Amino acid sequence: MKMQHVFFDLDNTLWDHRRNAYLTIKDLFEKQEISSKYHIDFEEFHNVYHDINEELWEKIRDGIIGKEYLREHRFYDSFKHFGVENKELSLYFEEHFLDNIVSYNELVEGAEDILDYLKAKNYTLHIISNGFQEVTERKCTLSGIAHYFKTITSADAIGVRKPNPKIFEYSLGLSEARKEESILIGDDWIADAMGATDFGMDAIFFDVYKEDKQKEGLKAITHLQQIKEYL
Repeated sequence: MKMQHVFFDLDNTLWDHRRNAYLTIKDLFEKQEISSKYHIDFEEFHNVYHDINEELWEKIRDGIIGKEYLREHRFYDSFKHFGVENKELSLYFEEHFLDNIVSYNELVEGAEDILDYLKAKNYTLHIISNGFQEVTERKCTLSGIAHYFKTITSADAIGVRKPNPKIFEYSLGLSEARKEESILIGDDWIADAMGATDFGMDAIFFDVYKEDKQKEGLKAITHLQQIKEYL
């Protein structure tokens, strides 16, 4: 059956979350004069925050914690690592982080070009994101890519996240697509590549951080332009 529908993950697949988050936290760090007040180096702080945040998102993906736990802990635990236990400060960072991150809307290299390419080839495009409902559509709109997509599915819409098959089922229903004519492209090995494959849907693993994970028969790319080799 001919491929007709292309589903994309959003963060770090099209929308450069890692870069945009870095710039947002750096701005808040400077506004609160964290370096001078607490003698914390920003790069060291960001490295700690990144590791903590990634671990918490993995726990959300696996159903161990909810998003409220993540919001309460990612900045609090990061500051605590440097001996600063200040709930008011961590709450300030959390609230302003979510508000301000959409002020930075850098896309992953080649994102708009590949979206133009797929549109020109008459593929119908969609988003399936594990992100929060309240920011997913804003990211798409403010970065100028919302018009490419027929549907945008966020995990909050149904209360489960990739790799749970229910989110793929929901998104396919919303898009009126069949799994046999659909493919998912994403950067998370478990949530995207394995999630779609186990659901019975074709997948391309965007190995953006060159994790070099392999599974026989699974398509993999390290740059979005390489999608043209498959579609």
